[in-house]
Formats: sequence, C-alpha cells, structure tokens
Amino acid sequence: MKGNERLRGHKIIQGRKSVRRTASVGGQASVKEEMRRLLPECEEISDVKLRAATLKAWVLGLERGGWKPSDIDFLPFTLLIPECDVSLLAHTRAVTKAAIKLGDVVAEFFSESLSINKDVLISGALVHDVGKLLEFQKKQGFFVKSPTGALLRHPFSGVFLAERAGLPPEVIHIVAVHAHEGDGGYRSAEAIIVNHCDFALFESLKAKGR
Repeated sequence: MKGNERLRGHKIIQGRKSVRRTASVGGQASVKEEMRRLLPECEEISDVKLRAATLKAWVLGLERGGWKPSDIDFLPFTLLIPECDVSLLAHTRAVTKAAIKLGDVVAEFFSESLSINKDVLISGALVHDVGKLLEFQKKQGFFVKSPTGALLRHPFSGVFLAERAGLPPEVIHIVAVHAHEGDGGYRSAEAIIVNHCDFALFESLKAKGR
C-alpha cells in the first residue's frame, strides 16, 4: 500500500494519511496495553476486573482473527456501506462516547425512575462489535466476510469472545442484542442505549451514501 491509500471494502480508495502502529513484542500483555491506548474510554470503567476483561475480549479477538491492534484503525466497521472509510476503532469509540453521554443524560433527568450501570454500559459499548474481528478478514487486499462470518454474524462471535474473556452476563447481553438479532426480545436499559447509539451512527453514515 502506497502513500495514503487505504483498503476499504472491495477496492483501494484514497483516505487520510494514518500512521500504522504495531504492538510491541511480549505477548498478550503488550497487546492489551496497546488496546488500552487505542481505547482510552476503557479507563472510565471503575471496576478494575471489568476493565481488564473488556480489554481481554479485544486481545482474544485479535489473536483468533489474526489481526494486530493497529489494524482496527484500518478495518472498516461495516461492509454494508460501499467504500466505507470509518474504521472499527473510530466506530467503537464513537458509539462508546455517545452511550456515555446518553447515560449521563438519563442519570441527570431520570435518576429516580431508572438506574444505569455506567461500568456495564461502557464495557458493553466498547465490545459490542468485537465479534467483527472474526466476521471479517483481509483476502487478496480486500476486506471481506470470513468463513466464520459467512455463518455467524458478529453478535454471535462477539458473545463467544466476551464469555471467553470473563465478562459478566450483563455485558454479554449487550453484545448479543445490540444488532437486529436482538429486535423483538428483551434489552436491558444499557443495551437499549448501545443499540440506539450504534444505529444512529450507522444509519447517519448510510444515509449520506458513505
């Protein structure tokens, strides 16, 4: 890849110049530290164990999918928008920031009627799309569905990674129901917030034909 060319969907397109960063040698620990740097919102999770498990889900996804931490700043967050130039990293952070802000609004105006677990909300937002590390692959220079992704969409593979990482049921629930697979069924308040933030951003980009 030359200059500021970036791989997106089914062709090479021109995009912003970005510096690839490779995780240092040292196994899972170094990958985890790199993910902590890439996802600073993780520091807003007050529960230390939950914060660690949230990062571990990403580490497991990277390992199983054959990715480096720096790849998530190039991997498109969706294959449903042609030539999508919004990365999985950008989408994940945007959904998380939006969910935090909406959660704060709920806490400010509806605290007597509705309680939001902020740690669960942030963790769920950060890992809601972690399954895309197994759903997508790069083949012959293009980002496409992987063999796993052809059979299992990311909510399913995401649940697998979240459970393996030791995340609690409340967070796994968000991963499981954040997409259309959760329509018509029960969603916790935290899952509803993540679902709406996720689709608000996705549909906005889709509407503009990006």
